[in-house]
Amino acid sequence: MTTVRLSKYHATGNDFLVTFASGEAGALAAREVVALCDRHRGVGADGVITLGLAPAGSDADCTFHLRNADGGEAEMSGNGMRCLAALAAEHGLARGHELRVLTAAGRRDVTLTFGTDGAVAEADVDMGSASFAPDAIPFAGADVHDVPAALAGTRYRGDAVGMGNPHLVLRVDDVDEIERIPLAAYGPALEHDARFPNRTNVEWVAVRDRAYASMRVWERGVGETLSCGTGACAAAAVLRHHDLVDERLTMHVPGGDLSIRLGATIRLGGPVVHVFDVDVDRDHLV
Repeated sequence: MTTVRLSKYHATGNDFLVTFASGEAGALAAREVVALCDRHRGVGADGVITLGLAPAGSDADCTFHLRNADGGEAEMSGNGMRCLAALAAEHGLARGHELRVLTAAGRRDVTLTFGTDGAVAEADVDMGSASFAPDAIPFAGADVHDVPAALAGTRYRGDAVGMGNPHLVLRVDDVDEIERIPLAAYGPALEHDARFPNRTNVEWVAVRDRAYASMRVWERGVGETLSCGTGACAAAAVLRHHDLVDERLTMHVPGGDLSIRLGATIRLGGPVVHVFDVDVDRDHLV
């Protein structure tokens, strides 16, 4: 029997199974991830994250690798990064309250806040900067700041933006309208929009005032989730570009509230919750 230890965390409802692997033997295949993330036949999660040791000579403390619930690889996840940071701290990889993590989107620095039990209670991630360069997103449309989307007679205008992964941010007129959007109907079509060669995450966002916005998200390879860290940062960057919010704001998502600070880079903060640990027999993952 070959077992893998998984720690389940959630960050504003965006839940992940995180495993610590010091070598290739611990890496999980796409089919295993699909089985684990199945909410009826498996453990259930939005994705599986592998925490690895940083390469020799690196200035990082650890590495981050994410497969979404469909088994596909993702470059980056803000909420996933916060969950990984909690397990990394448990394994003694953090430098006090700081953690440096290598990802497919580059190095990300995390500041940790510990609870009275000594575990990570909150994490604040330097998410890097948002990119509106078409090649960096990537996006093949005419104008990243005027992206039309027509769905079942409803027309949106949005922005294409990169946060180490691709996003389409669609602005909605009021906060109440957010709840009425049929994401299950609209999300799949937009995720596979031909203008996004690597598919895309899709956010619907509405502003209440300059310090508060609400968002729902359809995540590439997952579906609708309760929260998305890169999506919240992408939405905030778009709202700031259009001068609709200030540099500090709260982004409300169905799973709770995220704090965002916009500057040369974007900082994402919020709670991290450890749910449980489980040992799974890999031989039975089908």
